[in-house]
Amino acid sequence: MKKITRWLHESSYCGALSPACRMCAKGSKMVLLITGQCSTNCFYCPLSFKKAGTDKIFADEWELNDEHDTKKLIKEAENIEASGAGITGGDPLIVWQRTKTYIALLKETFGASFHIHLYTSALKNPEHLTDLIAAGLDEVRFHPLPHTWAHMQKSPIKKTIQRMVDSSIDVAIEIPVLPKKETDILSLLTWANEQGVQYINLNELEFSERNCDEFLKKGYQVKNAISAAVKGSQQTAAIIMKKAQQENLQIGIHYCSVSFKDGVQLKNRLIRRASHIATPYDVITDEGTLIKGVIYPEDHSLASLLSVLQKTQMLPSRLFRLDYEKERIEIAAWVLQKIAPALTKQGFRCFIVEEYPTADRLEVERTPLPAR
Repeated sequence: MKKITRWLHESSYCGALSPACRMCAKGSKMVLLITGQCSTNCFYCPLSFKKAGTDKIFADEWELNDEHDTKKLIKEAENIEASGAGITGGDPLIVWQRTKTYIALLKETFGASFHIHLYTSALKNPEHLTDLIAAGLDEVRFHPLPHTWAHMQKSPIKKTIQRMVDSSIDVAIEIPVLPKKETDILSLLTWANEQGVQYINLNELEFSERNCDEFLKKGYQVKNAISAAVKGSQQTAAIIMKKAQQENLQIGIHYCSVSFKDGVQLKNRLIRRASHIATPYDVITDEGTLIKGVIYPEDHSLASLLSVLQKTQMLPSRLFRLDYEKERIEIAAWVLQKIAPALTKQGFRCFIVEEYPTADRLEVERTPLPAR
């Protein structure tokens, strides 16, 4: 009987663990949203309104200008010292030629050991999975729809999964753990095990801005006050893993919790990126965010603010920079704390901010200076 191993942040696994999951835990898997287009309309899809249904491309949080904008793609992989990429959507098979091009580019740039896995419902263009394998795809993760979980022999993607099991790549199934769907999920697990599928990923169900209304209609509740996870999903996964263990299924099972995604996968990726893009004036926190000072010119120009810093405050250029995108000057927080009183008297607004080191530079918190 295989052991159920308690892993990181409430996640657990039984049997073999996919190389992709191990890389995700290190934060070394770049998330490549190849398109937001999809042939299904899953009520639990967590994709944002900004991305869902569009043909946008994102390397982690960095939006590419178009499919030819591969410099950002490569740069993002370098920024997190990526050991691989997870290609997701939407459904990557809808734009299979683009997906093939990107797989080949990543392999050519970073070498054969750069691990690439892909998520798909395989309802459109499944025949082109062989083209993606030829380009260097290492693992495919199928997403069968919930109404087929208990009837996979009749599933429209049954033959595609069986064909991939006989190919050279790893084959997995990845689904959300819908509360109280133990019987259906166990049926799917048993079928996958019989086919020779190597892994199954059970994702804790999670509220998002886009699926929230549908979740509430179905009576779902959050697990607790500090989590977006759905109450009951974790318990359902525990039942499934225990029964799979008792039946001695050979398939590797990974339960991926919401806190694992946020507290391990995302955190470690942020730390990796922060170490690459931080300036001499940035402070990297234990969570991978950046602390810095910022000054807004208010009714003045950036040029006049720059002049004040250079002539009046005599600051070395390595401790600040002009941020034209956000129309401000970034500066070392410890320096700004000293000079903020003088700057505010001249009409400038000063803050200590905490931001993600991601391309979108999402602001987490700001504190006005001087402290009141």
